[in-house]
Amino acid sequence: MGSRTGSHQLSNGLIVSGRPEQLKERQPTMGSRAVPYTGGDVKKSGELGKMYGVGGDHHHPGPPPILKPSSRGSSSSGGSVRSGPNSGQTGLKHTNSGPMKKSSSGQLIMTTPIQPTGLITSGPLSSNTGRRSGQLEPTGSLKKVVYGSSVTSLSDEIKLGFRVSRVAMWVFLVVVLMGLVVGAFLLVAVKKPMILVAVAGVLAPLVVILIWNFAYKERGLLGYLKRYPDAELRGAIDGQFVKVTGVVTCGSIPLETSFQQTARCVYASTELYEYKGLGGKSAHPSHRCFSWGRRHSEKYVADFYISDFQSGLRAMVKAGSGAKVVPFVKTTRVIDVTKSNRELSPNFLRWLADRSLSSDDRILRLKEGYIKEGSTVSVMGVVRRHENVLMIVPPAELISTGCQWARFLLPTYIEGLILTCDNSQNADVIPV
Repeated sequence: MGSRTGSHQLSNGLIVSGRPEQLKERQPTMGSRAVPYTGGDVKKSGELGKMYGVGGDHHHPGPPPILKPSSRGSSSSGGSVRSGPNSGQTGLKHTNSGPMKKSSSGQLIMTTPIQPTGLITSGPLSSNTGRRSGQLEPTGSLKKVVYGSSVTSLSDEIKLGFRVSRVAMWVFLVVVLMGLVVGAFLLVAVKKPMILVAVAGVLAPLVVILIWNFAYKERGLLGYLKRYPDAELRGAIDGQFVKVTGVVTCGSIPLETSFQQTARCVYASTELYEYKGLGGKSAHPSHRCFSWGRRHSEKYVADFYISDFQSGLRAMVKAGSGAKVVPFVKTTRVIDVTKSNRELSPNFLRWLADRSLSSDDRILRLKEGYIKEGSTVSVMGVVRRHENVLMIVPPAELISTGCQWARFLLPTYIEGLILTCDNSQNADVIPV
C-alpha cells in the first residue's frame, strides 16, 4: 500500500504518506515594496515627487516630466498607469490632485506642481480657479466701498437749530420797532443824541446775545452733552431717554476708513477739503474765500454694541438701517497736498481717481475720523426692551438743551441718536 500511495519527507524531517503536492504556477502580480514614511517631505516621496517634477536635486529646475501611459497589464516596481476606455480623449481631465492635460500625442502632462507642504491642491490661491466664490479680493485697494441698506450713510453737516416760540419772536420784534420809533421821535422833538445812544444801549446786548448763540452753538451743545449724567441700563425702563457711556464692539457689519483702511470700526468718516484763495475754485456754492470748504465726504455708521460702565450690561445700539445719527467725533488730518508734493502721493491720487475727483492745481486736505472697536463712547438715545434684547434707538422727538442762562445760550435742538467720542483716547483702545 505504501508502494501504491508512496511517501515523502517534509522539510522538518517528518516522513508522511502520499505524494508531494505539486506547486501551481503563480500568476504574475505587480511588484510591491514597502513605502517609507515621508512626513510630508516631497524630497522623500520617490516616484510621486518625480512625477510632479520635484526631486532631491534642485540645482537644475526644469519643466515637469511627461508621463506616458503604459499598456494594460504592464507592471513595474512602483505600480502602473493604465489607459482604459474610461480615460477618454478629452484635453483636460480634473482629478483630486489637480488638472491633467493630454497632448495630441496621447501623453499626460501634470499641470499643477505639488505644494511645498506635500499636499496636492487644485492650484494656487491667487488663481481664479482655486478661489472660492465668496472669497474677498486682496486688500490694499482704495476704491470706494459700497455698503448695503443695513449701514447708514450720513450727510455732511450736523443740523443744529434754535426753537423759539412765535409769540416770543413777535414780542421781541415789536419791542425793537417801538424802541426805534420812540427813539427817532424823541431825537427829532428833543434834538438830543443821548436818546439815540440810550436806544442803541438797549438793543446792543440783544444783538450780541444772538451773535454769541450762533457762534457758540455747537460748543455749547457739546458742553451740555458732557454734563448730562450717565444712566444705568439695569434700572432703565422702556421708553426712557438715557446717556450710556461704555466700551463699544462691532455688530454684524464692521466698517473701515477708505484711505487709511482702519478696520473694525463702528463709525468711519473720510472728508476731503479744498482751500479757496482769492478768485480760486469753490468746493461748494457757499464756500467763502480764504477758507477750507468740504468737497467730498464719506460717513458711515452701523449697528453696534455698548457695554455700560455703570451696570455692566450690554445693549445693542440701532444706528444702522438709515437711522438718524448725530456723531461728534474729532477728525485727524491725514495728508495735505499742494503743487509741490502732488506727485509724491500716488495713493492719494489713486483715491481721487477712484471717486472721479480731479486734483488739478488745487490745495487739498484729507481728514479721517472713526470710532474703533474697544473705544469709549457715550450714546444718547431711548431704551427699548424686546423680550431679552436690550436696545438703544434714536428718539422720535427733538432733543433740547434748554435755556442755559449762565452761558447766555438759547435752547438748542438736535434730532437723532447722539454719539460722542474723545479722539484723545484712540491710542488707549481696549482690545476686544
